[in-house]
Amino acid sequence: MSDEMATSFGTQAGSYEVGRPEYPFEAVAWMLERMPEGSRRIADVGAGTGKLTRALVAGEAVEVVAVDPDPAMLATLRDAVPGVPTFVGTAERLPLPDASVDGVVLGQAWHWVDPVAASAEIGRVVRSGGVLGLIWNLRDERAEWVRRLTEIMHGSNAELMLAAGDPVVSEPFGGLEQERWEWARPVTRDVMHRMAASRSYVITADEAERSRIRRDMDALFDELGLHDDATIELPYVTRAFRAVRDSYSSQEMT
Repeated sequence: MSDEMATSFGTQAGSYEVGRPEYPFEAVAWMLERMPEGSRRIADVGAGTGKLTRALVAGEAVEVVAVDPDPAMLATLRDAVPGVPTFVGTAERLPLPDASVDGVVLGQAWHWVDPVAASAEIGRVVRSGGVLGLIWNLRDERAEWVRRLTEIMHGSNAELMLAAGDPVVSEPFGGLEQERWEWARPVTRDVMHRMAASRSYVITADEAERSRIRRDMDALFDELGLHDDATIELPYVTRAFRAVRDSYSSQEMT
């Protein structure tokens, strides 16, 4: 996948904030259940506009820090979740001290990273026994109209990766556990256009392709009778994964 796609989101930070769904609170809580007793410092990596950050802040975390490679996304996060410290960085190169957090979570982001390098770097900043959590909101394409919507917009890198199998994590983290949640979000025509506009394929497409996507989406929405402020229930499947940092690994022998 291209660096251009991975770093394209800041140009559509506003659309990302409006168009992308929140994360189910129970899924976020599940990712963190395996943290050691009393552990409460968490880093949200690839934090974007703070969709996952706000769920962390609403939970039992005493301290949350947000890391993203795009300053424009972090600026939107600071407006959405005031008071959370933000840092420019990536999963492979974190601006955090060794063993400084109890957990690291990534929402809609692990498919952009090198899993071996990111696992090692996250293992550096996570204390022994801490947790790595990965989470994605995916449209539920068992609904025929949702499947048609994806065909119009093209599948995302996350959708393609997860269709091929579970995400990969490496040392110093152990095996992945996983759970899933099914839910729905009421959306308007405009929100779905904003959601499409925030996708890396659409952001990096040429003007003709973006026009084609908007035109075909409008045709689908007309067929569904979705006009003005009317809403339709957009079904989602949230998939969450967690892995615990080993207390002893070959990484620590070197």
